[in-house]
Amino acid sequence: MATMKKVFHSDPSHGWLAVKLDELKMLGITQDISNFSYVKGKTVYLEEDGDAPKFIKAAQAKGIEVEVRQGPQREAYSPIRYFKSYNPSETI
Repeated sequence: MATMKKVFHSDPSHGWLAVKLDELKMLGITQDISNFSYVKGKTVYLEEDGDAPKFIKAAQAKGIEVEVRQGPQREAYSPIRYFKSYNPSETI
């Protein structure tokens, strides 16, 4: 089974799983991600409650294990909150 290693970022009230936009495309889920996730460059920060589980489930369905490690834990709001909201129509 293939493995994707991902980093989980969080602040006191929320968290995001950092993935590459190309990975969302490869899994065929670019249109399934909500605007509660954020994007900066080619990295999408998937919202922890809905979008990150969608990513993990889609990867597992293709025989890919997702290994998640804890990344930066912020004391205050994470800079991720100020990134651009994800918009599926901009990923094509």
